[in-house]
This record gives sequence, structure tokens and C-alpha cells, in this order.
Amino acid sequence: MNAYRARPLTYPWPPLLYVAAILGAVALGRVQPISVSHSHGWVPWLAGAVLIVVAVFMDVWAVKTLIERRTAVLPHRCSSHLVTCGPFRYTRNPIYLGYTIMTVGFGLITLNPWFFIMASASVAVTTAFAVRNEERHLLSRFGFEFERYCRATSRWI
Repeated sequence: MNAYRARPLTYPWPPLLYVAAILGAVALGRVQPISVSHSHGWVPWLAGAVLIVVAVFMDVWAVKTLIERRTAVLPHRCSSHLVTCGPFRYTRNPIYLGYTIMTVGFGLITLNPWFFIMASASVAVTTAFAVRNEERHLLSRFGFEFERYCRATSRWI
């Protein structure tokens, strides 16, 4: 495969997948609610808010790192550099991890267990259809350097 023709995705759909997961969790919470104990009052809300702040920070940090390294931010563009610094030192997919953490945070704030289910489903679908394609793209572009990075850094956490 020609490394310069390899593209990770046809269009940038992972953010849309997470938006659909959040909307699906809201809809399922209204149609088929799962009862949750409210005994801890503000604790789940505070934990959810902290997770959302962490997720936004992680996403902004990852995008800033990609821009500073002058490589593609959108998942349907070809990468010009392998980025292994910033949040990419800890996870190969900090933006998607941020989306997942944010979805869980919304679940804690709303006390809607469907958010946890949808976050898990989003991780599975994103891994199967987006992450693996992106990894093939990076392998075709960066070869051994990307393999070494994969051995040193986990895919999610």
C-alpha cells in the first residue's frame, strides 16, 4: 500500500458516534429508565463534573499537541508526523478517551446508567471501525517507529 495514499477514515465520524451515544442515552433514559439510588446527593454530580473537566482538558491538550507538531487533527486526514508526546505519552487515543470520559461524566451528573452502557458501546465501535483503521494508516506511514510506540503505549488506558 502506498503510504501517501493511505487514509485512516473516509470522514471524521468518531465525534458523531459519541454525540449519537449521548443522545441515545438521553432517549433511552426517558423511554426505559433504570432506577438509581439518590442517597449520595451531590457526590455523583461533583464526580461527573470533575470527569467532564478532565475530559475537556485532555481533548484540548491533545489537539494543541497535534497542532504544535503540525500534523492532522481530524481523523480523516493523513498524518504527517507521529506524535508521541503530551497526552499521547499515556494513551494512543487521548481524544477518544476524552469523549468516553465525558460520556461517563454526563451519566454521573444525570444519574442515567444508559450513559455508561453507551460509553462502553462507543469504545467498542470506535475501536473496531476507527482506531484500527487509524493504526493501519500510522503503521503504513511510520512503520517500525509506530510499532515501537504501540509496544510502549496502551491503546486506551
